[in-house]
Amino acid sequence: QVHLVESGGDSVQSGGSLRLSCVVSGFTVNTYCMAWFRQAPGKAHEGVGAVDKWGVPTYQRFAEGRFNISQDDQKNTLYLQMNSLTPEDTATYYCAAGPGECPAAYNAGFYWDHTLMTYWGQGTLVTISS
Repeated sequence: QVHLVESGGDSVQSGGSLRLSCVVSGFTVNTYCMAWFRQAPGKAHEGVGAVDKWGVPTYQRFAEGRFNISQDDQKNTLYLQMNSLTPEDTATYYCAAGPGECPAAYNAGFYWDHTLMTYWGQGTLVTISS
């Protein structure tokens, strides 16, 4: 049975940092496309970053230079390090996974279709105050 469990969400001030974790069970993270999405209140899902099964990350433009995705194969865990946070980063952050390669559109400047991911976590809330 597949489970993705996120943690690490918190309330921090603008300029602060957070590290989100996603513990995976039911498959190994280095065999799937792993991605982080977020959803702000009243808005659609928005891609943040992804890492393919070879460990190569891609990011949306707003995340480039501020966010970093990594994974620990031994712990079967995906991470999202977020720095220089602003109130615009306030959202529920979701870990997601899809078999095979990451969609070609999961790159900066493109629309990231969240329905292409098969498995989802329950989300973790990030709130940034000014």
